[in-house]
Amino acid sequence: MEKLGKILIVDDNEDVLFALNLLLEPYSEKIKVSTGPERLEYFMTTFQPDIVLLDMNFSRDVVSGQEGFDCLKQILRIDPQAVVIFMTAYSDTDKAVRAIKAGATDFIPKPWEKEKLLATLSSGMKLRRSQCEVNLLKEQVEALSGGNADERIIGESDAMRAVFDTVEKLRDTDANILILGENGTGKDVVARLLYRNSPRSGKPFVTIDLGSIPEQLFESELFGYEKGAFTDARKAKAGRMEVATGGTLFLDEIGNLSLPMQAKLLTAIEKRQISRLGSTQSTPIDVRLICATNADIRRMVEEERFRQDLLYRINTIELHIPPLRERGNDILLLADHFLQRYARKYQKEMRGLTREAKNKLLKYAWPGNVRELQHTMERAVILGDGSLLRPENFVFQTTPPAARPLKEEKEVLNLEQLERQAVERAMRLSEGNMTKAAEYLGITRFALYRKIEKLGL
Repeated sequence: MEKLGKILIVDDNEDVLFALNLLLEPYSEKIKVSTGPERLEYFMTTFQPDIVLLDMNFSRDVVSGQEGFDCLKQILRIDPQAVVIFMTAYSDTDKAVRAIKAGATDFIPKPWEKEKLLATLSSGMKLRRSQCEVNLLKEQVEALSGGNADERIIGESDAMRAVFDTVEKLRDTDANILILGENGTGKDVVARLLYRNSPRSGKPFVTIDLGSIPEQLFESELFGYEKGAFTDARKAKAGRMEVATGGTLFLDEIGNLSLPMQAKLLTAIEKRQISRLGSTQSTPIDVRLICATNADIRRMVEEERFRQDLLYRINTIELHIPPLRERGNDILLLADHFLQRYARKYQKEMRGLTREAKNKLLKYAWPGNVRELQHTMERAVILGDGSLLRPENFVFQTTPPAARPLKEEKEVLNLEQLERQAVERAMRLSEGNMTKAAEYLGITRFALYRKIEKLGL
């Protein structure tokens, strides 16, 4: 028979505890015993049993079974899905039936018959496993319902056609994919498109934004944890990798992952199994990885800030998303798409843009890419009047450098000086915010730090 998991036995008769321990030890993963309910909460939070064998009567009141009911209430308060099996004398079966109505799973009489005892415990363990599977399925259903099913990629430029062609070639594959591109280019939208066009489209799509999760929480988010694994772990929780089993795990901004966490992720990918924090058991996983980053990942490898062996694991296929400034008339297609969306949202009668407004959008460099265009259009619709948006409805955060006299042309064309001017301007516009400054420049924070150091700013 299958292992019975972890069993907690609570009985005030030490001979009963000894006999049960001896009998069940070959069939169980681990056994703890207690002579009374005093340490019940301790065992429930630290040992986290799969099954609790609980005597109905203790010394306080030998015949009423009230202590057993009190213990049951305490156990279910700590773990509402606990599998509690009462042990009772034959004459107490009426009380046992009442206990089942109060939340107990089953009862066994004393003295017990070995086969019936093992059968009852085996049924209890199946129930426990089913409860765990149901909890996991609930999380997977939430993962399946996440994301915007109507999200689509808009573009007709050659650069985007190349992206669409690659996505189409990947339709029937299960390969891990690394998506590269600047901030705001829509890497997450492409990841969802890859998922919807994959053999795993009917399974969960689970996302982790590594740029927003503190490093100390990454492990518990990715691998999950058992109840009591740390101070605030009041109940067990499946990690994102476990929830994504059978489906796709999208690791956004993977370039932000520290080296120690990179090592743990690599181990999980290679072994195809994980262990929750606070658990000694391994759980098999089957996930397809889609990763994304705006960082220069190969430079990070050269600088030993990203593991080369992990890069090999995640980039079976690389997909480069072009910046908006390289997509030509896609700017106008996207602008019209966002215009219609926000006109409906804010109940505005707006039909389009004037020719001058279109020219202004086409000439702008869009350092924040599609995300910046989206926010720009929303702001213009909110503040605009009339049926058409005009150039004055668009106020950009940066402006082209003023024309310089011809005699300074040589100075202006000096690349180092141009770079210095651009970095200084971005720092002024962002008021010292490194993340915003990097977005204005269309580079990563790490690249900005290197430029500041190189230029001596």
